Amino acid sequence: MARKKEKITVKLDLPKDDSTLTKLYAILFVSILLGLCTATVWATNSGFIPTQNGEPMFTNLYCGLTAKDSQGNSIGEQFNSNVKPDYSANQSCSILQDAPDRVVWEGEEWNTLIKQGKNFDVPGVDPDRTGGLTVLQPLWVNCSVSADTQTDYIVAIRSQSGEVMDSYSGTTDTANDDCKIEMVNIPPDTRYEFMVFSMEEGKRISSFSFDMTVHYFDGIPSNMNNKSFWLGPEVELGPKSIRPFIFLNFFGMMFFFFLYPASFYWERVENAKNEVEEKFPDFLRDLAEYWKGGLSMTVAIQTLATSEYGALNDEVKKMSDQLSWGIKFSDVIKQFAERVGTPLVQRAIALIAEADRAGGKISDILVTAANDSRELKFLEGERRRAIGSYIAVIWTSYFVFLGVIVTLAVVFIPAIAGSNSSGEEGGDSGGQTIGNMTIRNIDPLFFLTVFYYGVTMQAVGNGTMAGLMSTGRFSTGFKHSGMMILVSLLVFNFLAFTPNLIGITEVPGLNPSAGTFIPSPLFLG
Repeated sequence: MARKKEKITVKLDLPKDDSTLTKLYAILFVSILLGLCTATVWATNSGFIPTQNGEPMFTNLYCGLTAKDSQGNSIGEQFNSNVKPDYSANQSCSILQDAPDRVVWEGEEWNTLIKQGKNFDVPGVDPDRTGGLTVLQPLWVNCSVSADTQTDYIVAIRSQSGEVMDSYSGTTDTANDDCKIEMVNIPPDTRYEFMVFSMEEGKRISSFSFDMTVHYFDGIPSNMNNKSFWLGPEVELGPKSIRPFIFLNFFGMMFFFFLYPASFYWERVENAKNEVEEKFPDFLRDLAEYWKGGLSMTVAIQTLATSEYGALNDEVKKMSDQLSWGIKFSDVIKQFAERVGTPLVQRAIALIAEADRAGGKISDILVTAANDSRELKFLEGERRRAIGSYIAVIWTSYFVFLGVIVTLAVVFIPAIAGSNSSGEEGGDSGGQTIGNMTIRNIDPLFFLTVFYYGVTMQAVGNGTMAGLMSTGRFSTGFKHSGMMILVSLLVFNFLAFTPNLIGITEVPGLNPSAGTFIPSPLFLG
């Protein structure tokens, strides 16, 4: 009976091509591409590029290509002229369309009444600003009416001229009683009357509760503020809402993409090399001890492959495998030096290879190389510890600068703008006059923009200097800069880019009157 042959499996951990630079180039390509895209969005919305109609180049380009009328005909030429686009032109472009704000009147309950009413206002876009376009503002009222006995009632909305806009008639405590009013459009006006009447003499309504919702249009494009700067969609984060695509963010993201991704990757590569260098002196010392004990270099390395050298374990194991395949010791250590690629390792390996070739006392060379490497790593550690306090000072100064700038943007500048916004003196620019000094009206958005640019440039400068002081590498500096830019983005978005600072108008609401009134008889015609 033939004996079954056993298969012998040999695992060859052959040296592989180093893909470090390939990955770096790929990250650089993607980050530069993203940086250029964000730079384009920022530049075309920043106002630094002048346009004929004064609108941002971004909206002029996009809407000029996509704007269409109700029949589907292109009307993009309105965004390529020297005339500012009107409301109807903005409505023809998807990113400029005026989205409604939802205004609500709720929480009201009237008790024990025969008839009762309250005034309310309906805000809306000025008809003179719509370019002849009809703006529909729908209204919904949901109500609940109860009485001690079944009672006929009417709920109505009436204009201040006495015209009944809409009404609902029902009978309390019946199966088909569904108290609600739905209007396709309620024009903007003041002192509308919302009323409820008991239609049966001597019968009272015991309770009446309701909520009213109106979709309000203000004539300002939903993705733009009243200065026509790009804002982007609003994102709700719990109780806080932010606009992550405001054009100012693209300025910070531009520098972040240019500086941070590649530097972060390269710093990981350098840190991995540093971890290898930290264990390298121990490896050389143990190699010298085995050599002194009478072992050859090949056997010594194969023995050390079972020891613990942290980040150096894989490299020692790889050298052991290569020696077991019959590769010369001098070639193995040269390949090791090329894989690690640091000056410290390459210098020590060059000494060992030369001593091995010349046949000198390798143990002394190994001990010398180990001591030299250990001393260099010690000096690097001392430098990091000495510079650490300066790095902390740079970061602290940046946080102080950021805090001062945000405080000025959020508190100081709006206070000045609010204090002199009603001044009538001071020339055409407006403002207030104190003695011989005129305080001009200021635009908070302008200062917010300047402050944010300043903080971002401060991050680039401070971070670069911190990295150069720490390791002498620009990659470390750009990593610090990227982290500072990220901090400024978060702080400004959560604290400074508030609606009142970036020009978003406050929703006025329905402004119901403080008290109720007894309405005049209701004529439904």
